[in-house]
Amino acid sequence: MNILFATSEATPFAISGGLGEVAGALPKALCAKGEDVRIIIPLYECVTAEQRKNFKFLCHFDVPVAWRQQYCGLFETTFDGVTYYLLDNEYYFKRSYLYGHYDDAERFAFFSKAVLEVIQRIPDWKPDIIHCNDWQSALIPVYYNCLYANRKAYKDIRTVYTIHNIQYQGIYGKNILGDIIDISPSDYPLLDYNGAVNFSKGAIECTNKVTTVSPSYAKEILDPWYSHGLDSILHKASWKLTGILNGIDTESYNPQTDKTLRYHYSAKSMVGKAKCKTELETYFGFTHKPEVPIISLISRLVSHKGLDLIMNMIDELLITTEVRFIVLGTGDTKYEDFFRELAARHPDKFRLELAFNQILSRQTYAGSDMFLMPSKSEPCGLAQMIALRYGTIPIVRETGGLRDTITDSGDGIGNGFTFKTYNAGDLHWAINRAIDLFYNDKITWKKLVKRALLCDNSWEKSADLYLEMYKEALS
Repeated sequence: MNILFATSEATPFAISGGLGEVAGALPKALCAKGEDVRIIIPLYECVTAEQRKNFKFLCHFDVPVAWRQQYCGLFETTFDGVTYYLLDNEYYFKRSYLYGHYDDAERFAFFSKAVLEVIQRIPDWKPDIIHCNDWQSALIPVYYNCLYANRKAYKDIRTVYTIHNIQYQGIYGKNILGDIIDISPSDYPLLDYNGAVNFSKGAIECTNKVTTVSPSYAKEILDPWYSHGLDSILHKASWKLTGILNGIDTESYNPQTDKTLRYHYSAKSMVGKAKCKTELETYFGFTHKPEVPIISLISRLVSHKGLDLIMNMIDELLITTEVRFIVLGTGDTKYEDFFRELAARHPDKFRLELAFNQILSRQTYAGSDMFLMPSKSEPCGLAQMIALRYGTIPIVRETGGLRDTITDSGDGIGNGFTFKTYNAGDLHWAINRAIDLFYNDKITWKKLVKRALLCDNSWEKSADLYLEMYKEALS
């Protein structure tokens, strides 16, 4: 199959979160299975001069964005055996950050239209499937159905739309219809939802298959509590909805070879992990106490990550328990300020780094004993799988992909510690169970770490499920 993977970000060229990692890793896994998968993304300012040296300019053309004709340059490159196409328009994409601009609706309407315009300009290649990801590419199925499906060069293409996080839907006022989104007024109902234009709703209506990034999340988003208003649309489309669990790039995340680590280790020899812990203690200014557990949180500091639960119990935990806690990430001022104050109150037990630092995050995964992820909702989550890969035991709430990847070790065969209800007391209980095992049963703890290191969260199985889904879309 020929698959064009349309996404607003993808490693190694642009990444702001899990979407970028998945968009880089899944096509790579599919290519390894013999499929011709190519990635198409905007050419952002963050793409480095060193990366651009390997770009090949293919052509330029105009993209119709309602009454405008906007320039688009098309570049091609390869990375890890995968072909990338990058769409150049400096007005839309030469900006210091990927999202959050006043004209995001227009920027990604342009991107969606440009993706379709590119198809007739790629020499000797036509996609069987266009795989769209989140609201930034959600107009592709809409434009395809309304404007391109009957053109000779576009016959028999199928579209797939993946919801990575249903909270972000691309909702705008109706004034953008006609001025930015140039479909026939008779097609406006495809995008109309609750009196607004909803990009994701349009994609769900028009695409051949809808996927989410874990089986549990596919069920959860049919519930109004999780759906952010789209449950009625998803119920109507449930016949084409499926959940396929994300994986991680196990070559990149590998404690035996990770170049960001000074010491390496595996399930066969875990000595290096203890040395990584010592390195982490030194970096954060802790005195050397290998007998004290380190719990880490690496996350965007936003509400759905369960930070309110942490705020309600962490003071008591730090006062009553001999433990160390590290937080890495940036986000809402409310949470950043809280963690700053917490660091001031508990200087011997709590450390904070308000930054997205990929090297430090890997070193923190490797050097920590436990990893905290008490999410209110979590479509899939990659962090808990990365933690397992580094032998760091996840403590998670049973929701979305966390439920699908972490099982409680109370049965002697699980790989972490879990709790069900969104309750600070239950979170505290789960953390205490982990700490109690760490202190009081070293043999069982070592077995648990070994089980974590042996967990297989590669893309191998999930890539096969995507191939089955693509074949269904084509049949």
